[in-house]
Amino acid sequence: MSRVRLEGQVAVVTGAARGVGETLARKLSARGARVALVGLEADELKDVAGRLHTEGGHWHADVTDHDAMVRVAREVKERFGKVDIVVANAGVAAGGPFLDSDPVAWRRVIEVNLVGGAVTARAFLPVLMESRGYFLQIASLAAITPAPMMTAYCASKSGVEAFAHSLRAEVRHKGVRVGVGYLSWTDTDMVRGADEDEVMREMRQGLPWPAGKTYPLGPAVERIVSGIERRSAHVYAQWWLRGMRSVRGHLPGLVATVGSRRMRGLEPRLAAVRKGLVGAGGAADERVRTQRN
Repeated sequence: MSRVRLEGQVAVVTGAARGVGETLARKLSARGARVALVGLEADELKDVAGRLHTEGGHWHADVTDHDAMVRVAREVKERFGKVDIVVANAGVAAGGPFLDSDPVAWRRVIEVNLVGGAVTARAFLPVLMESRGYFLQIASLAAITPAPMMTAYCASKSGVEAFAHSLRAEVRHKGVRVGVGYLSWTDTDMVRGADEDEVMREMRQGLPWPAGKTYPLGPAVERIVSGIERRSAHVYAQWWLRGMRSVRGHLPGLVATVGSRRMRGLEPRLAAVRKGLVGAGGAADERVRTQRN
């Protein structure tokens, strides 16, 4: 598809306080888009908004809260007059064996990543229909291939991929394009937080090349921006992810065989794996929820 100029467009990015969301907001702004930042970390969002190249704004909201996201959609439309692009990027992660996982943290991964993406779409689709805009759901390599010790994350990312594909068929005739963004391990607070756990780090680094590598954030987000400009149905933050589509049907069996061997070897050390959400974003999510309760 031909590129759509981002200058003058209004883009909403959830999970914009750090990592992929922050970098994406800055790159969209550098191309002339006006960016609305959404997330749980009010101070961090304010700081990011202050470093944008164009007019922007920040909204403190939990993407799993329907009423809050409807309010954000209304206020963004009132502020900028339209919404052209929405990127459902907000996400958290937790690792470790499923049976020993923290049930609250496990459920929260599903709520933020899957339910949060759907809540974001429900809130913003009416304004995207007005602008004939673009909704990009950020997924992951975890949507393509399962992985032991990542049950919640893989389930949530597989879910958002299926959700976005289904949604595409529902809204395309109404002028809204829907895309799915795929990232492998990228240098963010989430990945660095997971790597703080020795067992999780060894599990990831033991993946075959190129899946075990951590990739720089800037080039990955640059590819996402390019996908947004093209209103692409599939956006790949690392070049090799495109090729995974042709072999994904064989991956569950391969992972079951290789992964079970690795799990047996790690069994004596699994009890030490940290429970709960990982990284600075996960810590912020847990802190906000604790304050509410």
